[in-house]
Parts: sequence; C-alpha cells; structure tokens
Amino acid sequence: MDFNLSAFREPRGVMRVIHFIFSICAFATISGYTGYVLFKCKNETVKQEFEYPFQLYYPNISVSTCTYSIMGDYSSDAKYFVATGVLAMLYSLAISVVYIKFDNMYKSNNQLPLIDFIITVIFGVLWLSSSAAWANGLSGLKSATEPIVKPDCNCNITTSNFSTLNISVIFGFLNFFLWAADLWFLYKETTWFQGNQPQISSESFEK
Repeated sequence: MDFNLSAFREPRGVMRVIHFIFSICAFATISGYTGYVLFKCKNETVKQEFEYPFQLYYPNISVSTCTYSIMGDYSSDAKYFVATGVLAMLYSLAISVVYIKFDNMYKSNNQLPLIDFIITVIFGVLWLSSSAAWANGLSGLKSATEPIVKPDCNCNITTSNFSTLNISVIFGFLNFFLWAADLWFLYKETTWFQGNQPQISSESFEK
C-alpha cells in the first residue's frame, strides 16, 4: 500500500475532485430549499411554505372568505436527483482514496480501471436521467404553486423565487457532462485502450 497524490496531477484525479464538489452543489441546492406561496386577501395574509421533497398536500388553505388548494407529489423526482448526487459524492470520495493509497495497484491491476470506467458510465446515465426527471418535476412544481386567482376573492398571490431550484437542474446536467468527459481519461487506463496501442519491438530500435 502506497500513499501519494500523483493521481491528482493527472486528469482522472483532478476530475474526481471536481465531481465531488459539483455533486455536493447539485443536491445541496435542492435539499436545502424552502419555498412559499403568499396569499393576500383583503386584510388577511396567509403564507404556505413547502420544502424538499416537495410532496405537496394542502387541500384547504383558507384566506378570508376564500379557499385555495396546492396539490402535487414531486418527491420521486426530487429524491432520485438527490440520491444520485449523494451516491456520486460518496463514489468520488471512495475512488479518490483508492487513487491515493492504492495507485500502484490500480495501474497494475487490469480489473480496477475497468470497474472504475463502468461505474463512471453508470453515474453518467444516472445524472442524465435524474436531471431530466427533476427538470420535469420542477416544471410541475412551479405550476402547482401558482393557484388560480378567483375573481370574487380579490386576492393577490405571490410565489417564492425558484432560481435556486433552476440552478440545481443546471448543476445536474453539468454533472452529466463532467462524468461523461472523464470517460476518455479513464478509458486510457483500461486494457481496452492499452491493448490497441502499437507495440514497439527491439527490432525497431535496431533499425
């Protein structure tokens, strides 16, 4: 067992640090979000808050003489996105430890680079699918938190800013790009790539 940081002077090591940071950014922006819908009717004001995992069930929001409802379950999309982010963060941390402590074994063992490559492919697919699912869920969330203004209620309805959640979607697709971009550097460590490299024989040097 060795202990060195040489892998982090190579693209595969640098990319793992970037994966770790951006994975945290992705799930932190959604799991820590708290929004609200503010109802102002005549002299009464009601603030209905909602948060992760966005499982909305508010069938009777009474404001003055009016009743509103906010309904919608977007928890599956949100949880899928957060789970992908957490697992990606943990894997980035785990493989970084392998790079630091077992780098010589990683380079000499044909199986470890292949496993690393395949798992990275899986995470690329997870980031793409979870980001698309959460983008669709966020669209539904925005629609659900915009109740229809009733003409006879004379109410003013305002909704919290969704910019943080919009950023989480951007982080999701950015993570997909980063994990996909790392595949080339990992592929070069596998026997698939090295087996295709031309072998230089001693006769070539003699010529």
